[in-house]
Amino acid sequence: MKKYEQMTKEELSALHEALQKRFDEIKAQGLHLDMSRGKPGTDQLDLSMGMMDVLNSGEDLRCETGVDCRNYGVIDGIPEAKRLLGAMSEVPPDNIIIYGNSSLNVMFDSIARSMTHGVCGETPWCRLDKVKFLCPVPGYDRHFKITEFFGIEMINIPMAEDGPDMDMVEELVSTDPAIKGIWCVPKYSNPQGYTYSKETVERFARLKPAAKDFRIYWDNAYSIHHLYDDNQDFLVEILGECERAGNPDIVYKFTSTSKVSFPGSGIAAVAASQRNLEDFRTYMRIQTIGHDKLNQLRHVCFFKNLDGLHEHMRKHASLIRPKFELVLGTLDQELSGLGIGDWTRPHGGYFISFDSLDGCAKAIVSRAKEAGVVMTGAGATYPYGKDPHDSNIRIAPTFPTLEELSKAAEIFVLCVKLVSAEKYLDMMK
Repeated sequence: MKKYEQMTKEELSALHEALQKRFDEIKAQGLHLDMSRGKPGTDQLDLSMGMMDVLNSGEDLRCETGVDCRNYGVIDGIPEAKRLLGAMSEVPPDNIIIYGNSSLNVMFDSIARSMTHGVCGETPWCRLDKVKFLCPVPGYDRHFKITEFFGIEMINIPMAEDGPDMDMVEELVSTDPAIKGIWCVPKYSNPQGYTYSKETVERFARLKPAAKDFRIYWDNAYSIHHLYDDNQDFLVEILGECERAGNPDIVYKFTSTSKVSFPGSGIAAVAASQRNLEDFRTYMRIQTIGHDKLNQLRHVCFFKNLDGLHEHMRKHASLIRPKFELVLGTLDQELSGLGIGDWTRPHGGYFISFDSLDGCAKAIVSRAKEAGVVMTGAGATYPYGKDPHDSNIRIAPTFPTLEELSKAAEIFVLCVKLVSAEKYLDMMK
């Protein structure tokens, strides 16, 4: 088929009529399909059910230092959990604090603490005239919601396959002391599935911020979430790189087992310099007497070590890889060569990023919902929900069954074709 831009008005009108007829037929089926969030499917959750059996009433529920994990204490995590999450984060156990079930919660707390009490003795952000954050786009909507919640001004930074526009990052960070941080999902990024290059990580480590309390919020959510054994992205470890660059305090590195074990009952961690970790502990000593050590012990008993984590993630990959390949195959078969969309081909993570013609994303998502497919809202991948091109759509293939996903992908490409035809017809009026 021709590219849409090459079609005559008569050809586009005939195509639109056929697409609208098919859309009406699908709409009449009353489908209810959910691709709105990057949630694991039920079969993925089943992989971790053995974790429910590793502890029982006959067990000695003490960690290796003899602390009873049923009781209060051990504010920053049992040693076994620090080793496990340290290995997952590629840092020594001494550079890790173990938290509760959510790394997003830790990020929220970090911003809140910075607002009310400052960072490592610097002026609390709430006393400043202006606080700004850099936001690689498209990016993770929940990151942007945190900074928006606290009234922090967000600045868009374009993303490429090797990471954020570092020329822009370096210029802004070095000249504006109001810029206090940058959100990063450095491996299999949300939503594009990109991984920062070696040069990008090195440039992050060598940043010279105008603000002493500037921090890189390095959300390494998908560090071990590969789709393939033989085609995996590599990410340079940021904490060691910052140490070598003489910038040990510039980064907070977050991770969790949310999409490794149970999203609602995983364990989260932050890796950072000793100065930063002690700054974290100052508020933790007030906030809690200790996180869920039984859950920490449960994870250690189930996974045992990094090899156990990797083996478990291979099982995840075997379940979600066919879903990614189904969606990508549908996009390739139905949209390639039409000039009405581009999409990423990630090697890991949880999302595929789709870029429609400018001005079409909201209409495509709305049409999909009308036909029974709920997707992430158009614009969600940008601060304030405002995509300047109204083109980016995040596709989340993991939660539906393969059968449901096949139908959802069919509906999605139909909506892309339909809305794109309408755009070109409008341009011809």
